[in-house]
Amino acid sequence: MGERKDVDNTLRSQVDGYGFDRSHDPNSDAYDDFMASYLPVLARRESRWKSLVSKGGDIAKNRKVKRFCRKGIPNEHRKYVWMFLSGAEEKKRMNPKTYKLLLLGEKDTTVVETIALDLHRTFPENIYFSTKDGLRNSLSNVLIAVSHHNPDKGYCQGLNFIAGLLLLIVKDEESVFWLMDCLMNKILPDFYSPGMEAVKAEQELLGEIIKWKDPALYQHMETVGVHWCLVGTKWFMCLFADVLPTETVLRIWDCMFYEGSKVLLRVSAMLILQNKERLMACDNFTSMVNELQSIIKNPQSLNCHKLMKHCFKRLGSFPHSRIEKMRLECLARVGD
Repeated sequence: MGERKDVDNTLRSQVDGYGFDRSHDPNSDAYDDFMASYLPVLARRESRWKSLVSKGGDIAKNRKVKRFCRKGIPNEHRKYVWMFLSGAEEKKRMNPKTYKLLLLGEKDTTVVETIALDLHRTFPENIYFSTKDGLRNSLSNVLIAVSHHNPDKGYCQGLNFIAGLLLLIVKDEESVFWLMDCLMNKILPDFYSPGMEAVKAEQELLGEIIKWKDPALYQHMETVGVHWCLVGTKWFMCLFADVLPTETVLRIWDCMFYEGSKVLLRVSAMLILQNKERLMACDNFTSMVNELQSIIKNPQSLNCHKLMKHCFKRLGSFPHSRIEKMRLECLARVGD
């Protein structure tokens, strides 16, 4: 019996709190070390958030809540806070029958078939998605409902990873549906429209931000010949889900549901700038692309607490007017 218990403990330790298999993760030791130091941080945050959400009702947007979001929302409060900050809770309340009617209504067979192809590709290393008995059916329902509720956008790859991670955290199909709807129509409008001009423009905008914050690094990357579409496509399409470590993605989303898409730009820029020395050492296209692919896997990306702090402290001001002006210029460039 003792031997069986040891085996069970070993297997259990290979799966993190979200169901992801870590047995083949080269950074597993770094993850364990980080979590050992991060758990006390989470405990402190939980006590602060508890006093805020215990009152019930809507969560007003103010400087205190913004600061709290930047420092991280405890997992047990994420559904409640995300739903209110995004506007999803109000939509759900005002449209109580919408989700069920979408699932019962007529379907576009092409969309349904496309979604079905992506189900087994969504987090196959996660115990909740690796079998048909897990969350695959819920994922299918959410994606079908979202796509038919937004026929002008339909379904595109990337949405499956976002919906999948939301299901792991929120654990309620209808709530995930409304969070997805708010992401596609309010927080990230046009990101998932046919042609993806907004995402293409956001990639160009990332380049302009690097040019603004570090001209030397920007020029080096331009000289090597790396196009910005090679850097951030998956970052923006998946909102870093299936790209960065789960804890890091969730910290990004805590801010995104409050502050919008600008947070994605901050994180993308910080990932590049904090690896400046390694990127400057790349003297050809291939080595630069390989380095860009590796920066999302190094321990710096794992330490979400430090990464998010750097995003807001080291990058300095991101004036909305300047970002919007640059975005419009990039949109015009993409549209030419």
